[in-house]
Amino acid sequence: MTDDLRADAIKPQQIHADRPAHELRIDWADGHQSVFGFSSLRWLCPCAFCRGEAGQPGWLDSNPTLSDEQVTLSDISLVGHYAVQPVWADGHSSGFYSFEHLRRNCPCPAHGDGAAARRVDAAVVPPPTEAEAEAEQSPPHEHTHG
Repeated sequence: MTDDLRADAIKPQQIHADRPAHELRIDWADGHQSVFGFSSLRWLCPCAFCRGEAGQPGWLDSNPTLSDEQVTLSDISLVGHYAVQPVWADGHSSGFYSFEHLRRNCPCPAHGDGAAARRVDAAVVPPPTEAEAEAEQSPPHEHTHG
């Protein structure tokens, strides 16, 4: 994605947290759709605790293994007209995810096969949790008669 985002590229029309599917879907004003797995979304947390501050590394820089609570979305709310604030089941809620940050890290194939959502400040994000991987890989159910 280029560094120059048009205004409609960072204006969400709809934001939907699909808890059973473990994903956050954003429909943008320019017609694009971003779908973030909750695990990838947690790895994108921009807060000082997760990302670090004052030259000190953040918690995510230690490449921790995330627990189910840490990738389970309990709630999400709007922050003005510029961001969303997820509340995770482990109580973490200090990350304000700006719409620009989310759009720049869109995991869709059109934006680098999801590499942006798996790469956070040059740290490689671990693969999705087992539940997320199964949800992404599940083929449609087929019934055979015989």
